[in-house]
Amino acid sequence: MGKLVRDRIPELFGGTAHVLDAAGYRAALHDKLQEEFAEYLASGEVLELADVLEIVNALAAPDGISATELEAMRSQKAQERGAFRDRLWWTPT
Repeated sequence: MGKLVRDRIPELFGGTAHVLDAAGYRAALHDKLQEEFAEYLASGEVLELADVLEIVNALAAPDGISATELEAMRSQKAQERGAFRDRLWWTPT
């Protein structure tokens, strides 16, 4: 059974690879995001978040959004609504 891997994995470890079509690629990215996020939750290692970030950027790319543009969107939203620095748990009334 195969899975989506980073570009150099076949070169480094062998095996066979083929290029996915757009729909297959997006579906594989969704699966990979769940996989990598679960690895982060299980391990708590920040390095796993780098994998999550790589996938998030790959998900934005087909929509023409670069990592820089995505970061600008994140920053704008943080300015408008705040971030998560204050560790607030909210209960609406």
